[in-house]
Amino acid sequence: MSLLVIGTVAFDAIETPFGKTDKIVGGSATFASLGASYFYDRIKIVAVVGDDFPQSEIQDLQKHNINTEGLQIKQGEKSFFWSGRYHNDMNSRDTLVTELNVLEAFDPIIPEAYQDCEYLMLGNLSPQVQQTVIKRLTKRPKLIVMDTMNFWMDIALDELLATIKLIDVLTINDAEARQLSGEFSLVKAARKILTMGPKYVIIKKGEHGALLFHEDKVFSAPALPLTEVFDPTGAGDTFAGGFIGYLAKVGTVNFDNMKNAIIFGSALASFCVEKFGSEKLRNLTQQEIATRIQEFIRLAKFEIELS
Repeated sequence: MSLLVIGTVAFDAIETPFGKTDKIVGGSATFASLGASYFYDRIKIVAVVGDDFPQSEIQDLQKHNINTEGLQIKQGEKSFFWSGRYHNDMNSRDTLVTELNVLEAFDPIIPEAYQDCEYLMLGNLSPQVQQTVIKRLTKRPKLIVMDTMNFWMDIALDELLATIKLIDVLTINDAEARQLSGEFSLVKAARKILTMGPKYVIIKKGEHGALLFHEDKVFSAPALPLTEVFDPTGAGDTFAGGFIGYLAKVGTVNFDNMKNAIIFGSALASFCVEKFGSEKLRNLTQQEIATRIQEFIRLAKFEIELS
């Protein structure tokens, strides 16, 4: 059985108050698969790049036990490119350049060797592409996790709602949850989104942690206070990858395991933001991750006596 990650493998150019980069490797599939790779070793990706994408970067993914057979390389074409500038609060940003390139006509081909998919991570892509992936799998995975964004709510709401009906877990940020539901209260927003199809809803709140909703249950996960945040790009994708990677590792999907998965995903995301792009995710050790998890445990643990 395997974990299948669908998304983008791309180039980013990023500017933050801490500095700026030239083109570096990014993309939702890149961050999610790297995040998952620290918990699970049977990861397969479907994405598309141009012939400008370095072979060394593909080999680096393979070193993380990421199967790249489903990574299409379009000869004579350029990879997807995004450039952005973050504001001082590191939560808001301006998009400077978006070049779809190979992504404009992306057709997600699922190799036969990928049909053993038990866990599916649908990274941020058009809802139509996400639907196509689900329909091309001969057997429905045990767990389908989907990420999306406000852009698709603006231009493809009907297709997005149709796709949401097919999944198990939806991950979105607080602003997107409010837009999708029409509710300001995140509790009301989550309850409304749960009626749209998913069994679980995760609302990401950036530096304020994340909320997990399932039926009448709610779990609030903290965010780790960091001294410096260099680049938040890819943190949400890394979170989602760590989340589903942990669930694939334990092999059982339930609310308690999902709570743990959120902490593991949050730990991976906290590493991601400490360097530009995916740099920090390339060479983490299991000891570093274990130490970071302990920091999360200490952050939220307390004892109280009620008289």
